[in-house]
Amino acid sequence: MNSPSSDPLSAPDPTLERWRLILGAPAERCTGPLHGEAAARDAALDWLYGRDEDLRRRGVRRGPADSREGGTGPSQLTAVDWLDDVHRLFPKETVERLERDAVERYEIQEIVTDPDVLARVEPSQTLLRAVLRTKHLMDPQVLAAARRIVETVVRQLMERLRPEVHRSFSGSRSRRPSRIPLARDFDFRGTIRANLAHYQPEERRVLIQRPHFHSRTRRHLENWQLVLLVDQSGSMAGSVIHSAVTAACLWNLPGLKTHLVAFDTQVVDLTSDVTDPVELLMRVQLGGGTDIARAVDYGAALVDNPRRAIVAIVSDFYEGGDPYRLVRTVRGLVEQGSTVLCLAALDEEADPVYDRALAGRLAEAGAQVGAMTPGRLAEFVAEKVGRGGQAR
Repeated sequence: MNSPSSDPLSAPDPTLERWRLILGAPAERCTGPLHGEAAARDAALDWLYGRDEDLRRRGVRRGPADSREGGTGPSQLTAVDWLDDVHRLFPKETVERLERDAVERYEIQEIVTDPDVLARVEPSQTLLRAVLRTKHLMDPQVLAAARRIVETVVRQLMERLRPEVHRSFSGSRSRRPSRIPLARDFDFRGTIRANLAHYQPEERRVLIQRPHFHSRTRRHLENWQLVLLVDQSGSMAGSVIHSAVTAACLWNLPGLKTHLVAFDTQVVDLTSDVTDPVELLMRVQLGGGTDIARAVDYGAALVDNPRRAIVAIVSDFYEGGDPYRLVRTVRGLVEQGSTVLCLAALDEEADPVYDRALAGRLAEAGAQVGAMTPGRLAEFVAEKVGRGGQAR
C-alpha cells in the first residue's frame, strides 16, 4: 500500500495550480490550496495584483488580507522584500512583466525612488522611463542609484543601434568587382561562375581558386544637417530615450551635422550633450505642456543650407501652441527645399499614437508623416544624403 506522499493523486495538479495562481484565492474551492513555492508565488502576485480594483469587483485576485476578517488591500510586504521574492520565484521574462506592471500599471514609486530597491531591480527600458518621469522626486543618493539603470540601458541600446547606423551609412553594393576581400561584400554568384571550371563531379563541389567581391558605393555626406526636435511631454519617454541614443550614434559621422533639441512649452538645445546620452537623459524633464510650433521655429533657425537639411519632429502632435504657425513654418521649410519628417514614434516598437488631424495638415504642407524605429531613421537619413552622388 502506497503512503500518501507517494500516491500520485496527492501530488498537486500543475494545471489547477496555474489556474489558482491566475485567479487567486476565490478559485481555491475548485482547485484546492497551494503549498510551498506555489504559495509563495501566490503571495508575491497578490502583493501586486491585489491592489487592482477592477479585479476586486470581479472577485478575481483579491489581496491576501481580504481573506482575513476586516482586512483590505495587499499585504504589507515592502517593495524590497517583494523584489527579492519575485527574482527568486519566477523566470526572468515573468519578473520583467511584474516589474513593468508595478511601475507602469500601479505606479509603485518605491521601485524607482528607494535606493535599496534600485540596487536590486534588473535595468530595463520600462525602469528607465520610470526614472525619467520621477527623477525630480529623487534626492542625490537615489539619483546616484538610478544612474546605474540609465547607464546600463543606454549602453545596451547603443550596442544594438550603432551597428545598424554604421551599416546604413556604409554604402550599397555596386555591380563593379572589388579587390578588397571583405566577407560582407562576398559575391557568391560571381565566385561560382568564375570557378565552374574547377567543379569536381565525384565530390559534387567547386574548388574556389579566386573568390570575387562586390565593390561598394560610398555616400557623399558633405554639409548635411539633421535637426532632431523631440517632444519631452510625459507620454513621449520612449521616444526621448531612443532619440538621444540615435543622435549619439549619428554624431561625428563624416559630413553629417546633428542637432538634438528637446521641447515642451520651452525649447532646450541639448546638442552639446549628445556625445554623453546618459548625462543628456539625466537632464531631460518629462511632463508639462507642448509648443511644437515654437520648437520648429527654433529648428528652422538652425538650418544652414535648406536643400541639405532634414528636420525630424518626434511628437504625438497634440499641439498646445499655435497649430497655424506650426503648419506655416513646416510649409516654409519644405518650400525652401528641406526634408521635414513628422515622426509619431521613435522607439523599437514604433507604435504610433498621435493627433491624426494635425498630422494630416502637416502632410498637406509637404512633410513626410509616419512612425520610424531608430534604425529605420538612420537608413532614411543615409538614403537621403546619399543621393548627392556616389563614389568608390
